[in-house]
Amino acid sequence: MAEQQERKSDLISCFEYLATEARDLYLSEKVPVIDKAPSALTFHRRWVTSNRPVIIKNAVTKWPALEIWNLNYLRETLKQKMVSVAVTPNGLADAVVENQFVLPEEKQMKFCDFVACLENQEENRGIYYIQKQNSNLTLEFPELLEDVAGEIPWASEAFDKKPDAVNLWIGSKESVSSMHKDHFENLYVVITGVKHFILHPPTDQPFIPYEMYPVASYKETYPGEFKVEPNETGDKVKWIPVDPLKPDLGKWPLYGKARPIHCSLHPGEMLYLPSMWYHHVRQGEGTIAVNYWYDMEFDIKFNYFQFVEKLLSTVNDDR
Repeated sequence: MAEQQERKSDLISCFEYLATEARDLYLSEKVPVIDKAPSALTFHRRWVTSNRPVIIKNAVTKWPALEIWNLNYLRETLKQKMVSVAVTPNGLADAVVENQFVLPEEKQMKFCDFVACLENQEENRGIYYIQKQNSNLTLEFPELLEDVAGEIPWASEAFDKKPDAVNLWIGSKESVSSMHKDHFENLYVVITGVKHFILHPPTDQPFIPYEMYPVASYKETYPGEFKVEPNETGDKVKWIPVDPLKPDLGKWPLYGKARPIHCSLHPGEMLYLPSMWYHHVRQGEGTIAVNYWYDMEFDIKFNYFQFVEKLLSTVNDDR
């Protein structure tokens, strides 16, 4: 037991060195901001290859959406159109709740009714959020594509591919995306409102708890009343239980060694969120955003990430 504890301590010290070196060598305490869209070469060389986030201002100045999109415009444009909406009692979709990984209830409803639910949030009690991540902008809302762009040209050139998905997000301040990471290069644009991000680089991986949880889903049994239904297949999902806004360091003490990076994204601003970066997202009231997912390259960075994950699995720690 003593030998195992010593090995664990040595390994954690190595992980701390890794995270500290990353912060000292190429990361910063704040997300850098640049004033205009970069060339494909500059974007790839300065940000993609170093796996660093950046906020880009004036990257989408020609989008009509920046001038015309708001809830009233979208309601008038989409009217009776049936759309997919995630519904939860607490705004936590795809999150660990009471030791289960709970998915939202997905409802089909008229867009005008969705907007009415947003505008009368307290009355309806359930939290409604358009957040289906299957390229819903291109599949469900093709009539809105003329107001934005089907791709980010300089990013497509840098990644040498088209985006795998273009997603539309519309929600209220109650909707929260719990901490997670994606195997995508993410370009996130706010149209109206504000998005608040808490970020962790991949080098914070050893300090972020990941555990297996049984899958369940919310089910609205009566307006404003929900129950949690376990998945009948017995499937489990590996997910992050810690809430970075109020982390329980008694339960996950190693998270105290991580260094979160905070940033906010305002209308017309774009965040490049590199693949494998952990992120937790909140938003302001009536926020509308679009993001572009480009499939990541499963290269040496991914190999190193998997290597660290394997090292972690060899140690019986209670992260």
